[in-house]
Amino acid sequence: MQRKPLRKFKRNTFVDSSKVEGLTMREMFENFMIIKKSEGLSKRTIDEYYINFDYFLRYTGDDLTGEQMTTERFVRWITHMREEQDLAPATINIRVRTMRAFVRYCYEEKAWISEPIHKRFKPVKAPIDNVESFTPEEVRRLIGVIDETSYTGFRTKVIQFVLLDTLVRCTELINIKRKNIDLKNGSILLEGDGTKTKVSRYVPISAKTIKLLKEYIDETMEFGSEYLFVSYEGEKLTTSTVRSDIADCGKLAGITNKRVSPHTFRHTGALFYIMNGGDPFSLQKILGHSHMNMVRRYIQMSNADIKYQHNTFSPLNSVFK
Repeated sequence: MQRKPLRKFKRNTFVDSSKVEGLTMREMFENFMIIKKSEGLSKRTIDEYYINFDYFLRYTGDDLTGEQMTTERFVRWITHMREEQDLAPATINIRVRTMRAFVRYCYEEKAWISEPIHKRFKPVKAPIDNVESFTPEEVRRLIGVIDETSYTGFRTKVIQFVLLDTLVRCTELINIKRKNIDLKNGSILLEGDGTKTKVSRYVPISAKTIKLLKEYIDETMEFGSEYLFVSYEGEKLTTSTVRSDIADCGKLAGITNKRVSPHTFRHTGALFYIMNGGDPFSLQKILGHSHMNMVRRYIQMSNADIKYQHNTFSPLNSVFK
């Protein structure tokens, strides 16, 4: 069945807060979005607010008044997503968090609604899934299938090394600037406007990556771009190109049991970091996470990994050296 197109919203309307009588939910939302835009959120995040709001409007079938915005209506929406639409808990929770932020604003900041809906309208419990990662042998296969004699092939190899070594996100990767690469000290500065958290951070790079980057930088000097990774025409690389190139490597390497993507390299790098003796606190800083909960997910180990770590670091090793 063809999906219903998303509604289009006017995004430049600000409702006078002194005229709240008869304010509709859509008008409240436009007022809320003025605040969110002022926080400097990325275009992608802003678009997700509108998309998730539209999902709720599709459920209600029409705009609502403040009186119609009740806890029961929002809770029934969750039931609808779980039982009627059969959506995954993670998908449901993305939509719920957007609407919770909105109704909290309506209740606490503006007093447009009379119920503290956000206190009773909560994300659903989701099982903690193991985060997919590559084995060392799979990484070697992914690198081994690359044709380094072509520019795009060599670029893909460098990208794979940088992803695995620095643990950067795909969007952070394409925003790396040449001027922020310090080959002498082995680090890359990720500028705040190019990171998910909008906070700049340094990520270290190892000797193998430094060697590859030096060769790649010399080879792409003639493009004259401020960005590190560029197309054959010298344009800044897109995330879709990076994902496509890496997925192609996965097909050539015969890896069909898991997703071959930039984010899987990030998960893999985090796990290898811990397996090689790195501590979770420095890993948290490299990953750019403000909380440890995501770091814990990234470093979930298989039973074989745990057995290997135990054999290496068993407490008895300190007693019987």
